[in-house]
Amino acid sequence: MSTAPPGADELDRRVREFLAGHDPAALEPLEFLRARFDAGLAWVHYPEGLGGLGAPRELQPGVDAAFAAAGAPRNNPERNGIGLGMAAPTILAAGTREQRERFLRPLWTGEEIWCQLFSEPGAGSDLAALGTRAVRDGDAWIVNGQKVWTSMAHEARWALLVTRTDPDVPKHRGMTYFVCDMRAPGVEVRPLRQITGEAEFNEVFLTDVRIPDEHRLGAVGDGWKVSTTTLMNERVAIGGAAAPREGGMIGVVAGLWRDRPELRTPGLHDALLRLWVEAEAARLTGARLRQALAAGDPGPEGSAAKLAFARLNQEISGLELEILGDEGLRYDDWTMRRPNEVDFTRRSPGYRYLRAKGNSIEGGTSEILRNIIAERVLGLPGEIRVDKDVAWKDLPK
Repeated sequence: MSTAPPGADELDRRVREFLAGHDPAALEPLEFLRARFDAGLAWVHYPEGLGGLGAPRELQPGVDAAFAAAGAPRNNPERNGIGLGMAAPTILAAGTREQRERFLRPLWTGEEIWCQLFSEPGAGSDLAALGTRAVRDGDAWIVNGQKVWTSMAHEARWALLVTRTDPDVPKHRGMTYFVCDMRAPGVEVRPLRQITGEAEFNEVFLTDVRIPDEHRLGAVGDGWKVSTTTLMNERVAIGGAAAPREGGMIGVVAGLWRDRPELRTPGLHDALLRLWVEAEAARLTGARLRQALAAGDPGPEGSAAKLAFARLNQEISGLELEILGDEGLRYDDWTMRRPNEVDFTRRSPGYRYLRAKGNSIEGGTSEILRNIIAERVLGLPGEIRVDKDVAWKDLPK
């Protein structure tokens, strides 16, 4: 006889009992996080034994709030956003039992950081055009190629890697997905300095990298399908993340407006009100999107959330500089750094303005997201694709 998944009251009881036996002030943070995962209170909607209890997804915020109120250690989602927001749901959806048991626990506790090896110099917006080759060699694959714009590659232990395994079929059908060990021989990470002065991103060169077949996610040739799972979760993670009212960038600028009355003008006031309303509408839409996710996997709606996030972040950061006037033109963050997280709220206005430019590129360009919304949400005719039935090897390079 099956057991019904726990509801809110049952989860409250389990959290209280767990905290009674695991004092956050007395335990090492990693020990506490491992115990929380093993108790099924990490991702409550995941299966038992994999950090969850099979509970409804919408109960997670209440569990997180209870742990936060008790002073429990966090698992640093700012540092491992790719792992938590993209790798974990992909492994859950496409991984074997052994892969789930191996990777999910140290991912959630923050012991192992993840990155994403998708984009290439000649395959960014058109991911299916990628050329990084994986060739079967017994019980392993030999991988050669180059990836670019890889966040956290300099910190990562593991990577989500999509490759070309069959060049003789159309581009979407000849891809295979792997978990790549970033410490394996042949993996080279080089920094890419960006407009902010930092090297947050990287290019990654793969030279005869040997990946065991047991680290393949999904069937051979199913790389596009598995990649779509990753990308849909990425867009929800970027654009639909939970936030309080006046969270994120709009909170920073609203706080500036309240604290610096000498900077106010009627025109800027109107602009701030408009963006505040749009940010609140986006926040509430994100909450509704997360509720819909409780019933299944993310769909194309996440593209709309991510598109709105990028536009708002750029407009709000621009408004902040307008409010500050000459003061906003000062920028003191040029030091070459290798950051291990992206934090808009604790940096300078100049950093926020410059870094926000990347929001319309990362996680899928705004142009591609508009295509997805037009075709998969609005049902408009798709763009003409002359390469749809052409073997990848015959495409212009």
